[in-house]
Amino acid sequence: MLKKRITLKDIARETGVHVSTVSRALDPVERKNITEEVANRIQAAANTLGYRPNRIAAGLRTNRTMTVGVMIPDITNVIFPPILRGIECVLEPFGYASIIVNTDSDAEREERLIDVLRDRGVDGIIHAAVLRSDPAIAKAAQDGLPVVTLNRKVDGSPIPSVVNDEDSGICQMLRHLRSLGHTRIAHIAGPQDLSTGQLRLTAFRRAAEDMNINVADDLIAVAARFDEAEGARCLATLLTTGRPFTAVLCANDRLALGAIEAMRERNIACPEQISVTGFNDMPFLNLIQPKLTTIRIQQFGAGKAAANILLRLLNSDDKAMIPVATVLPVELIVRDSTARTANGA
Repeated sequence: MLKKRITLKDIARETGVHVSTVSRALDPVERKNITEEVANRIQAAANTLGYRPNRIAAGLRTNRTMTVGVMIPDITNVIFPPILRGIECVLEPFGYASIIVNTDSDAEREERLIDVLRDRGVDGIIHAAVLRSDPAIAKAAQDGLPVVTLNRKVDGSPIPSVVNDEDSGICQMLRHLRSLGHTRIAHIAGPQDLSTGQLRLTAFRRAAEDMNINVADDLIAVAARFDEAEGARCLATLLTTGRPFTAVLCANDRLALGAIEAMRERNIACPEQISVTGFNDMPFLNLIQPKLTTIRIQQFGAGKAAANILLRLLNSDDKAMIPVATVLPVELIVRDSTARTANGA
């Protein structure tokens, strides 16, 4: 015999309050509108009776599914688990479940996945794989779907974004290399269709000019993807120019790891012959030799910030008070992949 499903009416009868009060007490957002004593009493009764919310019925009543789409560009990139944990630590207590999709940094796949998430009725999207020009997500936001971009942003868009202080990070790293005597510095830039790649390259040029470091155009190699294979390819390209350099500032850690591997294959010592730096401080860098000097971004904190902004978009009556751009501070982490030049060049 099937056990009867416990309803809000059963809890109301048990606690002696109105059904609407029970509903508010069991809603993480509405709970604040009743006293803590009443809310705790209702929650205790719900636990004792074995109440489980009927999300389908609630969705029909509120026009919400209590699901959020989270889009990432590369599920194999170890930078994303801390970001996802940050997102879920904010959303889960409010009853939201995350649907995580992987775009593989492919524009057509990303567009299809946005349609998939919209068809599933997600209440909002946190997009960490967005392109600088991204009509699909712009259209979703224009249609009224709450959207926050994370680590990247759409050019000229009002979609709220949570990004890192790219200027500060690049400037700190270039200043570090300059303090070690490096003046011939190459740059492996990220893809220019992504805001991170474009902003970090712009920051590199600006910081080099401010520090009176002359950077030749052929000492800048632009990667097609933020991965190790592209880091290795770009390092090989830089070497073929014949122009000497003593340091390579890379736009992310994976590019840096690829560059170091390409140097190892050519018996070029890091950092004794060429110093290499990264950006992001992804997990496990302290276990790889040489330990990578990099810029640490707030991975867990960035996920939390994006999720909090999405909650405000979902539940706030005053959308005008939500910031369009949230810029998170970064930190220079000096390890073993950078060293003073032998001749101060």
